[in-house]
Parts: sequence; structure tokens; C-alpha cells
Amino acid sequence: MIDINSYDHIRGGGSGFFEMPRGLIAVWGKEAVPFMDGMITNDVKTLEDGQQMLAAFPNAQGRMLAVVRILRQGDRFLIETEEATREKVFNNLFRFTYAGDFFVEDLSRQFEYFEVFEEFPAKPQSGKVWESSGLVGGHIFSGRSTVGYFVPADDAEKFRSNLIAADAIKIDDQLYEMLRIESGIPKYGVDMDETTIVPELGLDGLISYNKGCYMGQEIIARIHFRGHVAKQLTGLILSSPPCEEGVAAASADGVVLSPEAELKSPDGKNAGRITSVIYSPTLDQQIALAFVRFDYLAEDTVLRSSGMNLVVKNLPFV
Repeated sequence: MIDINSYDHIRGGGSGFFEMPRGLIAVWGKEAVPFMDGMITNDVKTLEDGQQMLAAFPNAQGRMLAVVRILRQGDRFLIETEEATREKVFNNLFRFTYAGDFFVEDLSRQFEYFEVFEEFPAKPQSGKVWESSGLVGGHIFSGRSTVGYFVPADDAEKFRSNLIAADAIKIDDQLYEMLRIESGIPKYGVDMDETTIVPELGLDGLISYNKGCYMGQEIIARIHFRGHVAKQLTGLILSSPPCEEGVAAASADGVVLSPEAELKSPDGKNAGRITSVIYSPTLDQQIALAFVRFDYLAEDTVLRSSGMNLVVKNLPFV
């Protein structure tokens, strides 16, 4: 069961934090920029000191290996990614260390990671909590609705105590999953994997179409310049009231949509598949992330799954 008071605290503008493992990898060397530019979808050359960018590691077929955030610190680059893709990213980078002036180190175990909701849902002020903590040596990544803190392991308990003292609540797994889906954040192994072609995620700022060649670039560029992807990750809301089969409406206690369920168009054609499902207290309805075929991506398009009507909604939901 979701603690609705904790949910209301976060959605009402309060602070909260969620602890989870994340990957943090350092890259440096005179040839760091050209090597990285040959492996990721974004243009590292344009990244200024202190700035960060979103990028993806694709394979030769343009399919997803990992989504990352890259932070430049002088001549060093910090790459952060999900724990599920940490080893994959590290190995993908490390194999080039024998080819030139290029060095890689996995820093993940030196830090503990805190995903912090600051002044949510307004755009967060990157680093506000860190600046007031009196701690040094951490790394900060800003996201769509949160700020991610890599805190030195020895300082994690102090940082946690500072958050609690500042009235930030600890978020559990269930609440974080609800907030993640409402915010339209895909999760590796659930909403994306190595069968996902990078542009299908539809994430702004993920791909540069002006840089030089990189792994999988030909396929990714071909999709872009032909006009659109075959399918894309988007949102769905269970229609209310449900369609004529009489399926009961979703509630906080009952999930009626199913992950991996097939989507159908009104005339019975395959329209995609659902990946993540949750009940949204804000919308008071079941919501889902799903890959929807291009012909049905327009917002407010009605689709069907398991005898229910669902309405396409642009992300994020909240």
C-alpha cells in the first residue's frame, strides 16, 4: 500500500529522498572526447565545464544499451546511469583504454546515491541540499523533477540526517515507482532494453543529429530523417468510466491494467504494448507507460487493452 500522506507531501511541494544504487563512472584523458563521441548519441564536444547532458549508449543496430547523464568537470567526465546498466557502460568504455590516451574508473562503490525531490514539482535548484549540508566531495546531477546526489560513503549517514532534519521524508520503493511513472521516467529492463531503438524513448536532448559518426548512428539518423519512429514511449490513462465490458475502474487497492498487455486500435489492429502500470492519486485513475505505434500517438487517441478503453497522454502525466 502507498502511504498517501507521503505522496501528498511530495506532490504538495515538500521534500523527500529515495536511496538506491546507481552507477558513477569517471572518464579522462587527451582522447576522452573523441572516444566518447564515437560511442554515445549526444555531442560531448559541446559540453562546457560544469554542465551536464543526457545521452544514450547504442549498439551497432541503434538499440539501447543504457541511458546516461554526463557531467563535465574540467578535463574529466562523470557518467551516471542505472545500476542495471552500470557494468555494461563500464565495459563498453574500458575496452578503448588500450587504444589511446583514454582512462576509465568505476567510482560507484565509493558513493551512496540519493534521489532528492526539492521544491517539487517546480524545477529544482541543483545542489540546494548539498550547499546547505556542509559536506564536500560529492557529485550532483539534476533531473526532470529531482536532483541526484552521489555522496561519499563515509558522509552518507550525515547527509541522510541533514535531509530528515530539513523535513525531507524517506520515500519507499512503492512510492518511488508511483512518482517515476507519473513523471514519465523509463526504467531499464522494464520500459526499455536492448530491443529498444534509441529514438523510441522520445526523450528531449538525448540525441544530436549534427555530430559526426558514432555507434549505431546510421540507423538512428535514418529514422530521424525519414520523419518519425515506428513506435514511441508515451502515456496512457484508463478511461473513466470503463468501456462496455463493464471492467471495474482502477483504485488505489486494485490494478486492472497489465504490464506487457497488447494494445489494439479501435478497428482491432495492433497498436503497441504496455510496459509499466500504476494508480495515480493525482489523476485518480490507472496510468501506464507504453510503446504506441506512430499512427496512434496523437494525444487523446483511444486504444483498447483487455476489454478496456485507454486514452493516449503526453508525458509527463504530472
